[in-house]
Amino acid sequence: MTPTLVRNHRDADSSAPADAGTRARDWAEIQERMLAPLYEAVYDRLEVGPATRMLSLGCGSGLALLVAAARGAQVTGVDSDRDRLALARARLLPDEGAEGAPAHRARLHESGSPSGGEGAPYNLITVFEPIGCAAGDSEGLVPALESALPLAARGATVVLTGWGPPERCATAPVLRVAARLTESARPPRPGGWRPTLRDDLEDVATRAGLKPDGSGRVSCPFGYADPDSAVRGLLSTGLFDAAVRATDRSQVEKEVAEALHPYRRPDGTVWMPNVFRYLVCTT
Repeated sequence: MTPTLVRNHRDADSSAPADAGTRARDWAEIQERMLAPLYEAVYDRLEVGPATRMLSLGCGSGLALLVAAARGAQVTGVDSDRDRLALARARLLPDEGAEGAPAHRARLHESGSPSGGEGAPYNLITVFEPIGCAAGDSEGLVPALESALPLAARGATVVLTGWGPPERCATAPVLRVAARLTESARPPRPGGWRPTLRDDLEDVATRAGLKPDGSGRVSCPFGYADPDSAVRGLLSTGLFDAAVRATDRSQVEKEVAEALHPYRRPDGTVWMPNVFRYLVCTT
């Protein structure tokens, strides 16, 4: 799967405060697909297929689950965002509850980890929400992993993902807007962008009791049809939430749009090359 420019969404006012449902749709329709090359690279390396029983922590609106299911994997997703999870259900379980609907290979759960009793243990746990560019963005990950690991088979594979080095990520200067606006608040607010550290993923693995067993880097360009789509997609990630709380959404949108100028192409599209990293671990 290759990255694509997302279509223009001219039916929404990007300056209006986004409710949770709109933000989830922006994630699903604009931003989530930017990480598709990461999903594909991990699945290729691990030969994900019919023998795979995958648990995805922070599954979002389900694109990574959909890609794995298309390869024949049995997939289970967990996410605390109800709106994103509703979109995942629409993608993966379109006939759920319908009379005569076929049995599905996908299961979705809100918050926490699924309980036992869903069949054989998982042999793959994935965390495709990249860490490493926002202060404290890994704090909840270790407890989530500790809760999920009892559901995994002995020697199961766990995949963690993170942002690559700032010098390899064109989006990093745009994300710095979040840090600047957050730090400018009086009093300063917690959160915001921070430089990615070399051992972010290894640190999480160590704290969760996992054994690193290889890593890789994947090119994931962020391509948008226009600056409006870029702003909406980036704000749907949650990486600018602290900045919005410190100032207001309109101010953040304005400054993000200005930061995107170097990445606008003559045809009006926005293109930002990025590199993401994944760490393969065993339980």
